[in-house]
Amino acid sequence: MDPISNPYAPGAGSPPPELAGRDELRAALRIAIERIRRGLQAKSMILIGLRGVGKTVLLDRMREEAEQIGIHTVRLEAPEGRSLPALLAPPLRLALLRLSRVEAAKDLSKRGLQALAGFVKGSKVTYNDIQVGLDYESQPGLADNGDLEQDLQALLEAVGAAAKGAGTAVVLFIDELQYVKESELAALISALHLCAQRKLPIGIVGAGLPQLRGISGDAKSYSERLFDFPFIGPLNPQAAADAIVKPAHDNAVDYTPDAVALIIAQTHGYPYFLQEWGKHSWDVAKASPITADDVKLASTEATAAMDASFFGVRFDRLAPAEKRYLRAMAELGPGPHRSGDIAAELNRNVTSLAPTRNSIIAKGMIWSPSHGDTAFTVPMFDQFMKRTVPGDAWRTAG
Repeated sequence: MDPISNPYAPGAGSPPPELAGRDELRAALRIAIERIRRGLQAKSMILIGLRGVGKTVLLDRMREEAEQIGIHTVRLEAPEGRSLPALLAPPLRLALLRLSRVEAAKDLSKRGLQALAGFVKGSKVTYNDIQVGLDYESQPGLADNGDLEQDLQALLEAVGAAAKGAGTAVVLFIDELQYVKESELAALISALHLCAQRKLPIGIVGAGLPQLRGISGDAKSYSERLFDFPFIGPLNPQAAADAIVKPAHDNAVDYTPDAVALIIAQTHGYPYFLQEWGKHSWDVAKASPITADDVKLASTEATAAMDASFFGVRFDRLAPAEKRYLRAMAELGPGPHRSGDIAAELNRNVTSLAPTRNSIIAKGMIWSPSHGDTAFTVPMFDQFMKRTVPGDAWRTAG
């Protein structure tokens, strides 16, 4: 069929044509945000899940929906190696400038911008990666102590006061939150806690890998009283079918039931994988309906595309010792696996492999569901490793 009309959208953070299976979660966030705006108790939200489950897409859709009801949002992604102050300062400046256009919040927004100037001034000594234009001089003693936890509390308190004056809320939407340093995450949680205590309309919607819940708890023990941590998993069979069938149906194309069942079986319902299989099934099909034979042919191309992009870009970041570690995990299956079992596959002791395991965790490729267990953060990565590193030569390499 015509590839130009192909409705599917495999890509990092690309919105799918049909965001299936997430309505309940979106509704829960709308309620929480509206309560935050009214100064009522509500938990912020951190979405956790493996790669490919659509966390970024969901985060962006939630942000759009918040903007549609008059919420001021701040969207940022936490890459490795950037400080939290450097990430927060520019979008908070823009949020305060927007709030300053509301007459009732003009003076409060000015104070917020003064707090931001102090925050930048106080943080530059410790974090030299902050680049932001300043609209006002700092006010001595306002968010300029150089202590991140205290200064961030003062800054978000000022932002919250401006939002309250404008009759709205400011919600931070932060992707890849697991890459924020624990000490900086602790400061952010502490600042949010203060705003919640003072009934200021500030909230956070984060997204990250499954280890983020534990990281948050280590950063501040009360984090679970401030956040809900919904686990975003693969779609159930009906939602997965909707994600495949509805976009095609909107373009006057159908699937046979066995074709849909085969796609769900191949992808295990993971949203990114569904988009990849849908795209290739559409491209190889000659006419409607798309059949199971079309899907079988498309599976070869979809797997190759996943290996080259979704899996490959992560594999390429790994050092040789890290690749062997993951190959040993793959030999044991999807996981989770005991660290001792992985070490046995490599004929090593657990202690000697700890630095390698820690470096792979830091790269976001594996996580520890419980003490001593290790699991992939990328679905079906065990199958990819076996395709990419076949045979047994990896056991003795290096």
